[in-house]
Amino acid sequence: MNFKILHEFPSPDLEQAWREYLKRVEVPSHYDSPEYFLDPLRRGNRPFAVLALDGNRVKGALTGFHLDRTVLSGLLSRPQINTDGTEVAATLDTLAQGLLAEASDADLISVYAWSSLDLIPFSRHGFRRRQLLGSVVLDLTRGADALFKEFTKDRRRNIRFAEKHGVEVREAATAQDIVDAHTVYSAWRGTERKQVQGDWSFESFEKTVSLRNNRRLFLASLSGKVIAINIFRFFPGGLFESAANSSLDEFIHLKPNDLLQWRGIQWACAQGLRRHSLGGAHEFLLRFGGTVAPVHRYRLDRTFFRRHDLKESLGDTARSLLRSTPSVVGETARRLLRNKAR
Repeated sequence: MNFKILHEFPSPDLEQAWREYLKRVEVPSHYDSPEYFLDPLRRGNRPFAVLALDGNRVKGALTGFHLDRTVLSGLLSRPQINTDGTEVAATLDTLAQGLLAEASDADLISVYAWSSLDLIPFSRHGFRRRQLLGSVVLDLTRGADALFKEFTKDRRRNIRFAEKHGVEVREAATAQDIVDAHTVYSAWRGTERKQVQGDWSFESFEKTVSLRNNRRLFLASLSGKVIAINIFRFFPGGLFESAANSSLDEFIHLKPNDLLQWRGIQWACAQGLRRHSLGGAHEFLLRFGGTVAPVHRYRLDRTFFRRHDLKESLGDTARSLLRSTPSVVGETARRLLRNKAR
């Protein structure tokens, strides 16, 4: 088995082999596919893919990008590595070798993987594993009605409340829909309660939602006015992901985001998609039921004295000490730390 590193959309023969491979993956995702190179929302620069090959047959895939002297494969809410489930150890070792070759000049290399895919070969190459919370994941094969029954009582009530008060959800279908959606995004990003890194230009936004083979933009409107949006990312027959949600503060009380997520789930079930990752595990998402699927981060720190690992270890120790101190003392210390951070 050997690896091949790509920095652009693959040749026709390799594209076909990659797509044949994805048919054998249990739950393929968009960021594990050739379309990764077409996505205008890639973070960082110098996107790449590492394919593990057994002859002309693809056995595993890993995608990622460079960000200064850091290389990332995936994010906390979005692993970008999978295998076809055969010869897993050899496949993962091949992917690790390819990643190390691609990241030869990087100080820090991070790979995120669902906990169900144990990257033991990466650990043998010096990567350190850390368990993270992960994301709420729904099993779409159970059907929308069964999933709705497992939403918390207040989530079901919110969805009915939105419908009763005239909130309607539809897929974007016109150029004006995209303009209206970006207007909502811009207003959402500009609110004081949001701290959003970077900006999403209209040009990039338009290109992203136009990739309808792997994106769907849903709009929530009230009396014709768009008040909230949700962009979903997917791979046919595989993973459905909640990728970007924005809403106008003055309409939050009408619960448009609850209804948007529900309409997305209904659409995904109708399309035969298998799993839905809600992109996090905070309180709003937990109320949709499902299971919190942990994510493991495998990281290789090549800096002098491994300063990234050291900083993280010191932070873990400090948090552990705070948890063990009396509540009043602990809260005072946390307040001082927050003030110092400002």
